[in-house]
Amino acid sequence: MSHVNNLESQHNDPAFANVWQELKWRGLVHVSTDETELEKLLAGDPITYYCGFDPTAPSLHLGNLVQLLVMRRLQLAGHKPLGLVGGSTGLIGDPRPTAERTLNTKDTVAEWVGYLQGQVRRFLSFEGENSARMVNNLDWTAPLSAIDFLREIGKHFRVGTMLRKDAVASRLNSDEGISYTEFSYQILQGMDYLQLFRDYGCALQTGGSDQWGNLTSGTELIRKVEGKSVHALGTPLITNSDGTKFGKSEGNAIWLDPDMCSPYTFYQFWLNTADADVVDRLKVFTFLSRAEIEALGEAVAERPFAREGQKKLAFEVTSLVHGVDATEKVIAASAALFGNGDLGVLDEQTLEAATAELPSATVAADGLGIIDLLVASGLSDSKSAARRTVGEGGAYVNNTKVSDPEAVIGQDQLLHGRYLLLRRGKKNLATIEVSA
Repeated sequence: MSHVNNLESQHNDPAFANVWQELKWRGLVHVSTDETELEKLLAGDPITYYCGFDPTAPSLHLGNLVQLLVMRRLQLAGHKPLGLVGGSTGLIGDPRPTAERTLNTKDTVAEWVGYLQGQVRRFLSFEGENSARMVNNLDWTAPLSAIDFLREIGKHFRVGTMLRKDAVASRLNSDEGISYTEFSYQILQGMDYLQLFRDYGCALQTGGSDQWGNLTSGTELIRKVEGKSVHALGTPLITNSDGTKFGKSEGNAIWLDPDMCSPYTFYQFWLNTADADVVDRLKVFTFLSRAEIEALGEAVAERPFAREGQKKLAFEVTSLVHGVDATEKVIAASAALFGNGDLGVLDEQTLEAATAELPSATVAADGLGIIDLLVASGLSDSKSAARRTVGEGGAYVNNTKVSDPEAVIGQDQLLHGRYLLLRRGKKNLATIEVSA
């Protein structure tokens, strides 16, 4: 389901005369072909622009989300987006600075193309005068013979220039080197831009600044073949203020697919944003106005303990990616874990995601005495310690206090027929799964 309708009321920010100035204020311009000309172009009649996404995984991630939201900002300003999912470039792989990619099968890549197209569609509008269009570069590369490719496209590329691209240079200086397959990637991406220029009059390509060499391969190819000037925009790579890598939690990538990264985990990632990073994240990842973001920045500075900026950031981005309903379920789950809500109203998927990082144990259905549960879960290290916890009023099952050390939990108290949430005191939590 598309979430773009949530954005319609938020794009006419009176603080900006044109979308280029807004992109700059949001910190989304790191490098571009000609800033003066590009600002004029974006302030004039609608142009067609594109961004490409390669199916090297079954989901997009937070780095891709930056580009999707840049595309959406440009569309809200009246311009016409082309969402390219690379059915051919995904078969080759953009060279990484460190090592050769493992080539996926054609069937796998085709399957992932479908997944990514669905994700891209959620962030763009496919209605109206400036409706988006989906394109797949396999459509124009598959019919092309190797001879035609070399004669019509390859002859316009100079090896010396290609060798100076950052990723290529890094690989050439490594022990592994680089294959001709990955070396040719920038030619394929340049050909994409040429094809979209010819078919749609596409005049701008956006991408991350680490893709700058690939972006300019297209602008140079169009200049040589068509004698026309087109543009490229590179956004900065997002980094954390403490030097850690942005976009990962516990070492794992934050994916946009809810099956690969649950809405609960996604929300918690944003909620844990450092104070020093909140304003920058609000600028890049939300459609809040300049006035709203500046007010939140003041709140973070003056009342950091309230975490107003983080809560707003987490709500906005999770709503964009997963929808408002899923976000509200996540917030309810967070509250319910610590006794401020009803665990019984949480669906099983949300409950599992919310408790995934907690200590857990599996017990038999005949072992549901409160003392045994506290010990099995690790919340108490002995039966005597468990009895003290109960006697002091610190034992809770599904947020209900248990005062009798001889209490046995009934089957009717199991969440979704098999789970219990145990709490010792205010903050020590564990889950029990009851086996049949």
